[in-house]
Amino acid sequence: MPPVGTAPVSAPIAVDTPEQPQHERPHCEQPQPEQPSPARLAARILGLLLPHRRASDPEFDAAPEHFPFQLAQLADFIAAGEPIVFTLPGFPCKSPNPAKVLGHLPDEGERLSLTFLDELCARIGRIHPPGARILICSDGHIFGDLINVPDEHIDEYSDELTTMIEREGLHRLDTFDLRAVLGDLPYDEKRARVHERYAPTVEELREQVLTEQETLRLYRGITRFLTEDTVDFPGTRSALQRECRRRAYGVIQRSRAWGELIAEQYPRAVRLSIHPQPAGAAKFGIRLLAAADAWMTPWHSAVLHRPDGSWELLRNEEAARLGRPVLHAGRPSHYESC
Repeated sequence: MPPVGTAPVSAPIAVDTPEQPQHERPHCEQPQPEQPSPARLAARILGLLLPHRRASDPEFDAAPEHFPFQLAQLADFIAAGEPIVFTLPGFPCKSPNPAKVLGHLPDEGERLSLTFLDELCARIGRIHPPGARILICSDGHIFGDLINVPDEHIDEYSDELTTMIEREGLHRLDTFDLRAVLGDLPYDEKRARVHERYAPTVEELREQVLTEQETLRLYRGITRFLTEDTVDFPGTRSALQRECRRRAYGVIQRSRAWGELIAEQYPRAVRLSIHPQPAGAAKFGIRLLAAADAWMTPWHSAVLHRPDGSWELLRNEEAARLGRPVLHAGRPSHYESC
């Protein structure tokens, strides 16, 4: 036993030694950076969406925490290590009003919008390696009879949209329409089946229009579109407005039914909307291209390419006044500023 106060021989002796240069230190495994939690990563992804938000409350300074519903959905995909799936009802068909659009087929407005959506998925993939996909749920057939667009025009629009996605190499996008769930049944029968199973009653909608600001805003917006898109109406202006108000309830019924069908088919998907939405809603409104009107979409307008390189959605008659038409594959595509 060593004398008191004497360290055992085997005990290390502390001495001051100069620190070894970095390159002479023995190799050791560096600690890995801490991975962000699913909740934190979900907030970062929502931050990518926010600059493109189509808001019914534009004065509100929205932040990711104001969208708990979407944050929970995103975190679910992230925690599972799966690609995030978004559904976007829209891209139905072109407006039947030639004062608003160039024709009944997709044009530069759709191409730019689809490219934007694909690039948004690519940006998400840089921070969530499994990536993201957007399912374009084309809803033209669900209410084509109410907006006076022939089903063959809707088929041609939808088929050209799919071709455009393939031609542009937008591999993060997919399409979905009534043919995917009800096959080759006649379109009137498809509409009737979806309406019967999923649509709310007119009485329910009337009550919501009276009591819910968002439903009232939607009803007024659709009524305006129907009024603008009805050409060669034989009656008076007041008769047209009454007719469009009646049809607006039908369009909302069918739109709600389509949304319920999509939710049944893709229950975990994050729901996007081309309609303005308030912060905290179950749907996240997304703006596809710049436009002065928050309700304007590529299928209700034409595109003007401005001298500074920007693109803007305008009524066809206004874009024609400001620019010259540009053809692509032999048909009108957009306008170039004069």
